[in-house]
Amino acid sequence: MQRVVSLFLPRWPIDRLKRKSGGGSPPSEAPLVLAGRIGRRRVVTTLDEKAQALGVSPGMIVTKAQALIPGLVVMDADPAADAAGLDKLALWALQRVSPVVMADAPDGLVMDTTGADHLYGGEATMLAAIVQRFSASGIEVRAAIADTWGAAHAAARFLGRQTLVVPPGETMLMLKPLPLAALRLAPDTIAGLRTLGFETIGDLMDQPRAPLALRFGPEIGRRLDQATGILAEPIDPVRSPELVEVRRVFGEPIGAAETIARYAARLVEALCAELEMRGLGARRLDLLCHRVDNTLQVIRVGTARPVRDPKRLTRLLCDKIETIDPGFGIEIMLLVAVQSEPLRDRQTISSLVEASQPDVSDLIDVLANRVGENRLCRFAPLQSDVPERSVARVPALAQETGATWEGDWPRPPRLLARPEPIETMALLPDNPPVWFTWRGVRRRVRRADGPERIRGEWWKRDAEMTTVRDYFRVEDETGERYWLFRSGDGEHTESGSQQWFLHGIFG
Repeated sequence: MQRVVSLFLPRWPIDRLKRKSGGGSPPSEAPLVLAGRIGRRRVVTTLDEKAQALGVSPGMIVTKAQALIPGLVVMDADPAADAAGLDKLALWALQRVSPVVMADAPDGLVMDTTGADHLYGGEATMLAAIVQRFSASGIEVRAAIADTWGAAHAAARFLGRQTLVVPPGETMLMLKPLPLAALRLAPDTIAGLRTLGFETIGDLMDQPRAPLALRFGPEIGRRLDQATGILAEPIDPVRSPELVEVRRVFGEPIGAAETIARYAARLVEALCAELEMRGLGARRLDLLCHRVDNTLQVIRVGTARPVRDPKRLTRLLCDKIETIDPGFGIEIMLLVAVQSEPLRDRQTISSLVEASQPDVSDLIDVLANRVGENRLCRFAPLQSDVPERSVARVPALAQETGATWEGDWPRPPRLLARPEPIETMALLPDNPPVWFTWRGVRRRVRRADGPERIRGEWWKRDAEMTTVRDYFRVEDETGERYWLFRSGDGEHTESGSQQWFLHGIFG
């Protein structure tokens, strides 16, 4: 079943202006409105939160707004620049979020995310990640996902939630209480319907179609059918002339997975030839399959580094071909390198000088495309004396920073998420435990090494000015080795609670 995400950008003109102006934008504490002309009047078209909180509303005459708020910043609206910026934003989302993205003018984006939610751990998590990306770029956004474009559009704009998941099959239930404007009808049509007593979409659903079509034309029925999924509403993906793409049009529709894989391999070869001419390697590929019923099936694969090897890219695509539903047949296949980077020759084997390093990028690509690149990472060292702060999750093939873990004292390969309290007996202040109880099991210590004293990072938190930890490596009678510490120096109460904890396990 198709799933569509609608993104509503309630203050897009202002967000675009602030992003463009950078340091030259109006002071953040000053209320800001954008103004345009309706006839001879200059009215407010868009406003920020501060102006809205002080009583300004869209459509208000600018002079009245200025009288209401002394010091109000008024700037001219630029609808053409807003539309162009929205198209650029759609291209940005195409590379980072979904292979099928379209500008939903004047204040949103729409994208097909069918089958992509598992890469994020569910639709709710996916929406939260999308909102976080836009918010980090200074763009206010509300997101909703539903079975249709019309339903997602209505949910994002009229239910007042930052993220909303409309469960599959519940489109009608969600739409019924919404106002008529949620159907994307023309203002004159909405005014005429209200004159007749219609207020909600549910009121229209309960009425015969023929009288409404006779008076208002086919628009009402078309919008109702699009919102409920009776009538398909295809999303035309945004494309840039700079994107490298190849296509194949079939005289007869194809549908077998083996046939799709065969033609996908041919498209990959043609794409790699084009990439080679430009000196580029692919980082992200989209395979778009246009079905005969005017709907799209899309698969996306990514690589950790620029790649131009046809066999490698074909293997990544073929791993996902089983997710394509050809329906009654596919008539056009389009392969697009939505993200590419310069690819330079590099020496991979140098047996005369140094030992060759294994290239694991192919394995990383396979795993990332199966479970999602956000779930694939490695651990890298950070400069910190506190053990839990000395490690960070980074992308699997991230560049080395040169940081290393201190080698004076061994560290366990596994740290617990949080140090766990243990019961123990030890002679203060510097002796290791004689025994300890962890998770209900008592263990007698046979060998121990320590203490290794680690002091708090006082330059980060005042509370760590006097705190210390004394760490011990201990081995129990079965040969298992653990990393224990005492919070405090064993003598002074201001150095810690003097309680014992287990922090890690050695191999």
